[in-house]
Amino acid sequence: QVQLVESGGGLVQAGDSLRVSCTRSGGTLSNYAMGWFRQAPGKEREFVAGISQSGGRTVAADSVKGRFTISRDKVSNTVYLQMNSLSPEDTAVYYCAAKEVVFGAGTIYRRSSEYRYWGQGTQVTVSS
Repeated sequence: QVQLVESGGGLVQAGDSLRVSCTRSGGTLSNYAMGWFRQAPGKEREFVAGISQSGGRTVAADSVKGRFTISRDKVSNTVYLQMNSLSPEDTAVYYCAAKEVVFGAGTIYRRSSEYRYWGQGTQVTVSS
């Protein structure tokens, strides 16, 4: 069983920075490609950023490129999403997701259907 736990969400002002984290309870994330998704009220869940199982490749959605950065620390078994220059449009519940990788350590997955394991989400609210 893979249990993902997000933390670090909160209420910030426009222009602020925030870092959300994702860890696995009782196990390692080293064999998993990871992704961050978000869902705003009344909208579909959307891809935000992804990182390969190896950690060597990352990708961010066009809407956050240059502002958000995904990273992973295999020592602490944590995946981060650093969010800078936040705007009210970034307000959403942020979810981390994990996909076990057997082949393709450098592959990044963008579709939510490709991920099997999900965290419970952490709320990020940006006030104007």
